[in-house]
Amino acid sequence: MIHSSTICALATAPGSGAIAVIRLSGSESYSIAQSIFKSRSGVMISEQAPNSIIFGDILDKETVIDEVLVSIFKNPRSYTGEDSVEISCHGSVYIQQQILKLLIENGADMAKPGEFTQRAFLNGKMDLIQAEGVADLIASENKAMHQISIQQLKGGFSSELIRLRDEMLKFSSLVELELDFSEEDVEFADRTALQGLVDELYLAIEKLIKSFNYGNVIKNGVPVAIVGRPNAGKSTLLNNLLNEERAIVSDIPGTTRDTIEEVLNIDGIQFRFIDTAGLRSTSDEIEKIGVERALEKIEKSAVYIYLFDINELSLTDIYTDLKQLNSDIPRIIVANKTDLTDKQSILDFENVEFDILFISAKKDRTLLELKDFLKKSININSNNNDIVVSNIRHYESLKKANEAVVRVNDGIKMGLETDFLAMDMRDAVHYIGEITGNITNDEILGNIFANFCIGK
Repeated sequence: MIHSSTICALATAPGSGAIAVIRLSGSESYSIAQSIFKSRSGVMISEQAPNSIIFGDILDKETVIDEVLVSIFKNPRSYTGEDSVEISCHGSVYIQQQILKLLIENGADMAKPGEFTQRAFLNGKMDLIQAEGVADLIASENKAMHQISIQQLKGGFSSELIRLRDEMLKFSSLVELELDFSEEDVEFADRTALQGLVDELYLAIEKLIKSFNYGNVIKNGVPVAIVGRPNAGKSTLLNNLLNEERAIVSDIPGTTRDTIEEVLNIDGIQFRFIDTAGLRSTSDEIEKIGVERALEKIEKSAVYIYLFDINELSLTDIYTDLKQLNSDIPRIIVANKTDLTDKQSILDFENVEFDILFISAKKDRTLLELKDFLKKSININSNNNDIVVSNIRHYESLKKANEAVVRVNDGIKMGLETDFLAMDMRDAVHYIGEITGNITNDEILGNIFANFCIGK
């Protein structure tokens, strides 16, 4: 599917730099680039061997704009599957703008966000999962998200879905064959074998769905609420984790009245720490709102840190606090200000039914043990060798596919007619096809590629 228009855009980040790359793609790429370029060797772009580089000048009539390198790619062996040219110029904003202006004046159209990758998808250079992997790779801010994106880009997730879809189509073909011979009462699909196939499909899809909890927090950062009573040392803990004075620290209870959010990278994982208002009953309307927001932040957290002052709270106080916090969310219970207490007080807290981490947020500058607890709380290493779903679109389609597979499973057990089984399995095939792009429409493509940067 070679497009009629030829598009251009800056492929490197906007702004000044040592170099910039301007990309052209489309059937007229060679002629448009040639109209503003003169090689030092005198060779025309169209005469140059594919997948090669020429040195020369960009000209505006007789005026030299810049010395550049022009890379030539011949369809289908290019990123988009079309004839493509990349111009590597000096990174002056003025030079970039002048080259783009000349390209547009000579027949190129400015590319829309993600249009190069969209053309790669439409021309069969990659499936939709791999295309979205490109965007995720560009946006990756940590090691874990980088690994997920690379796996997606290389086709690991696609291969698994292709396998599942092939199994579904095998099921559908056997069931639909029975429909063609229904009047002859012939059974082509052994019900025991079909049940085994459906069970396998369910387990495989369910595993992918469950991986989304991990993939989502890796992609968007792990939200961690720091909660506790006023003056427990929450702001001090946040400042020391970040190694900077981000939150206001005061001996006056209730200093933090709203949530403060900051990001910390711990061994390649982004943790979004949220310092919250102290938990207590108060008549101060603003502080009361802060307490309500603190409880809301806990509900949205992947894990929360409950921090208490070991010198001020009893076990009864701690149990009272924990009762009002969500027990379904992983939590780390931390006793603070241990530098101000004696060993006996610490021993009194050790024989309880939950683990307590003892720290001094003011003095333990590295807080290594707490960081280890955080990593363990979300099972950082549990998905190293597995396919991880991190895209909400993929997750929603997998959920719908799984619901269809469950209906097939129920239908087999209830002895439903084969046409009902076939209909439900066709739904499952449809939703899996939506993920890879086997089944798509302009609205879906528009929503996906609109989130790309221009030039990719």
